[in-house]
Amino acid sequence: MTARKDARGGRKPSHSRTRQQEVEPRTRVFVYGTLLAGERNHYHIERARLIAEARTQPAFTLYDFGPYPGMVARGNSAVVGEVYEVDEPMLAAMDRLEGHPSFYQRTTIRLENGSTVEAYLLRPDQVANWSIIASASWRARHRGSPP
Repeated sequence: MTARKDARGGRKPSHSRTRQQEVEPRTRVFVYGTLLAGERNHYHIERARLIAEARTQPAFTLYDFGPYPGMVARGNSAVVGEVYEVDEPMLAAMDRLEGHPSFYQRTTIRLENGSTVEAYLLRPDQVANWSIIASASWRARHRGSPP
């Protein structure tokens, strides 16, 4: 903190940071489909900080909905994705994009390394009759390469 003169000539404290520069709450979000770097919806989170490439614990199943995937908290796959750190406005925008809570539900999950993050999941009843992505990787499904 520095001091500066006020209108009466006295000294008043001056904060070196503006209110907008103060640390905003951040949320770590695991993405596994069209929000991945290089995919069609990544532009929604391009300002977010990439934390790491990651895998979930082997407790999920990834389904193919054609233009996008859906992850369900059942199964034995470690889904491949990326973890981003997002601020509150970006998280709200992601919620709108993913239709949270009416379509996808933002849920806390555990990654392979033991850390917890938020992810957008579908309910088991939403995936009936859809194909499973056996590789548990959206990119491998579209490119025919291993995850």
